[in-house]
Amino acid sequence: MLTSQEATSYDVITYLIWHKQVRLKVLILAWRLLWNRLPTKDNMMVGNIISHDNQLCVTGCGGLETDHHLFLSCPCFASLWGLARSWLDISATDPSHLHKHAIQLTYSSGGLRVRRSFLPHVWLCFVWVLWNERNNQIFKNIESPILHLLDKVKLHSFWWMKTTNINIRLSFHLWWSCPFVCLGID
Repeated sequence: MLTSQEATSYDVITYLIWHKQVRLKVLILAWRLLWNRLPTKDNMMVGNIISHDNQLCVTGCGGLETDHHLFLSCPCFASLWGLARSWLDISATDPSHLHKHAIQLTYSSGGLRVRRSFLPHVWLCFVWVLWNERNNQIFKNIESPILHLLDKVKLHSFWWMKTTNINIRLSFHLWWSCPFVCLGID
């Protein structure tokens, strides 16, 4: 049973993640992440799919692979959020819960409604890139440097915004350094 504060948090998150500029499979991934329904190693161990011995994080950091660990506290993957804040010129700390993390990123840019509508898009893009990197490391034995992951986020977010946003100033190089300028919301 959810408390009223948790229910409000889930309502806000639901509003934020169902973003029309993002592909459905990304939205479903985010929804599963926020409800702890991703096939992370801890969830697969609970379902007797893998043994307890196989529960360590794919990055080799020594932590147990949980959704929280992968997306917020893994030393390898967590640094991507700091790079994101730097790219977006946002100063904030990373909260310890995924729900609060999504909300904080969205509202850390201040009151501009246009900015708040773009930032969930970026959060979804980061989740997508991190999950794909995790899967590439497990299934393809391919590991990308963290700066390449940031480049993937920039590239995916540009493509997603370009397909649905008529008002975007289509300068890929400007997007790479100042996405808000491209959106006309600097």
